[in-house]
Amino acid sequence: MAVEDEPSSASGTAGTGDISDGADGGHGGGDIYALPEGCIANVLSLTSPRDACRLSVVATIFRSAAESDAVWDRFFPTDYCDIIPRSINGEPGSISFKSKKELFLYLCDHPLFIDGGSKSFSLEKASGKKCYMLAARSLAIVWADTPRYWRWMSLPESRFSEVAELLDVCWLDISGKINTSMLSPDTNYAAYLVFTTKSRTYGFDHQSAEGAVGISGHEKNTQIVFLDPEAARRHMYQIVPRRTGFFNQMADILRREVNPPPSESEAQARYPQQRSDGWIEVELGEFFVKRGQDVELEMSLMEVKEGNWKSGLVVEGIEIRPKEG
Repeated sequence: MAVEDEPSSASGTAGTGDISDGADGGHGGGDIYALPEGCIANVLSLTSPRDACRLSVVATIFRSAAESDAVWDRFFPTDYCDIIPRSINGEPGSISFKSKKELFLYLCDHPLFIDGGSKSFSLEKASGKKCYMLAARSLAIVWADTPRYWRWMSLPESRFSEVAELLDVCWLDISGKINTSMLSPDTNYAAYLVFTTKSRTYGFDHQSAEGAVGISGHEKNTQIVFLDPEAARRHMYQIVPRRTGFFNQMADILRREVNPPPSESEAQARYPQQRSDGWIEVELGEFFVKRGQDVELEMSLMEVKEGNWKSGLVVEGIEIRPKEG
């Protein structure tokens, strides 16, 4: 759920004990409203951006406290002042912000291009935790610099200056790395390949790939990943309903031999999802970042077993963001 910039309704907050009594009405029993605004602001700063916005509709003093810089400063990552100067586009330093809340919301909706444009940085609205996307140019893509196999080009819909178009390969191997010290601590992160497809795409309709996320140099947990949305849907509905009667049962047996039910790993496979920015993403895996952990996290997508030729994938990058649940 996104952080509400300007909450307009107190639905769901009324009727919660003293908080609903005496809110601006002086009905008594609302001792919490006698607290100084600074004290309320301190309490709100211990919640989350989403909760602060919800509580701001309870009463005027809550709204005033929820708008204060003291509250929103606590929602930023502790190192955000070190990250912003790394922006290559001069923002948000070139823009005047009226409040820390305004800056926070800007960083949620306008990713900053940092480290020479090799990655983008943004904040998750609900929690204020850090999100990154590694540009295709910063990834290790086998044969990416061989014009016969890959082509580098610009797309107006991409946040980065270049994307990688797969022309024709039989060995698909894409990986990226990021240090866990750059991520928010005590957070479960997931990595997503962000891509789109061309109309002439082939080689992915009957073949899955292998996604993995883990500490670089160590064994990683892998999972099945599908890159073709239509093939993924067909794969999900391979199981034939059981029928009664001898001849129907024999027909079902024959069908299952031709199209066997998916294995346990296949049933847990990751499928492409449409993003709000028009691109497609598929989850490669997840990793819990412990507080104080400083290791190199590696994310990869591979299809090197079947040897079939593949084409038509356009890679924008790999995004690393907190995963709910």
